[in-house]
Amino acid sequence: MRTEANHGAAWVTVYLALGTNLGDRLANLRRALAALPPEVQPLRASAVYETPPWGITEQPRFLNMVVEARTRLEPLPLLHYLKTLERQLGRQPGVRYGPRLIDLDILLYGDMVINLPELTVPHPRMAERAFVLVPLCDLYPQGRHPLLNETFEALRARVDCREIEIWAEAAAVWPQVG
Repeated sequence: MRTEANHGAAWVTVYLALGTNLGDRLANLRRALAALPPEVQPLRASAVYETPPWGITEQPRFLNMVVEARTRLEPLPLLHYLKTLERQLGRQPGVRYGPRLIDLDILLYGDMVINLPELTVPHPRMAERAFVLVPLCDLYPQGRHPLLNETFEALRARVDCREIEIWAEAAAVWPQVG
């Protein structure tokens, strides 16, 4: 999928959350990272963490990670691009917070605050979720939440991280990032 409309637009740094709890979870993350270019260019990746499910707890544990990337896509085209990639990678519609082959979410889009019916950035509830904050802090601990004006490290210190376990280093998922 190529988007020509923003060919001359400036690059924007984004942080994306990747998650999976079905099938070969590590392979799912590898395929997702490999599918991001050319519209989204990964720059760095967190370690991969095994995390308990959130919301619906009777399902397999997740592998979660965060990727710092750059893109020229505007926020809504980026969301549509990621949702298209999810479908191409095999994600099927399911219940909210249920099991999924791959989940690609926009956590941060530059320093923008976006409130649209289709997209909210920074990602809502990210400040409450250890499975987002732990990998985000691998990459951007001193970054500030655009609405709360607190560092991600400070936010992580307030969530329960006891069930978050490192699963693999970033190079195990995609050696080009790291």
